[in-house]
Amino acid sequence: MTSELRDDAPATAARDADRRAEEMGRDGENAVIGRTVTINRPREEIYAFWRDFSNLPLVMDNVERIDVMDERRSLWVVKAPAGKTVEWESVVTDDAPGRLIAWQSVEGADVASSGRIEFLDAAPGRGTMVRATFSYDPPAGGLGEWIAKLFQREPNVQARRDLRRLKQYLETGEVTSSASPSGRDEDPTEQHP
Repeated sequence: MTSELRDDAPATAARDADRRAEEMGRDGENAVIGRTVTINRPREEIYAFWRDFSNLPLVMDNVERIDVMDERRSLWVVKAPAGKTVEWESVVTDDAPGRLIAWQSVEGADVASSGRIEFLDAAPGRGTMVRATFSYDPPAGGLGEWIAKLFQREPNVQARRDLRRLKQYLETGEVTSSASPSGRDEDPTEQHP
């Protein structure tokens, strides 16, 4: 008889949160997302950037703005499908400088969400591993999740893209874009006379 060792920690706290969140997709009724990226910067620098929540719209495509209310509270305004926005207040629930930041939306918020960002030393000379785990209850439940996917506002996709933008921004000072250099919506494969 073979036995398999299993981590019984909740998906948002597990060491293998990326894999478990992908496999589970949900924690109770909430959707769970886990992603990790390695950034060639010291963890204290990445922590400081993230801890100033007003920086996050620079790398989070769907975040219109974050109004920092005090050391623990912030108001998030996020793009939603069909040109709408949703907003909610979040509270920092755990803060270990240089190591982790955790937060959750306040009770009664339009979007029930929580998150945890861990900053871990990578192999020597490789920078920092940034492990992000998010849990959210999509507005309108499964229907809201389906609509978000349809309009490419689905948080699982956004988390991957946002961490890639964070890496680009912190390593190069800019975020690359696939948009036309002129700013116009045009097909880059189309030939012009």
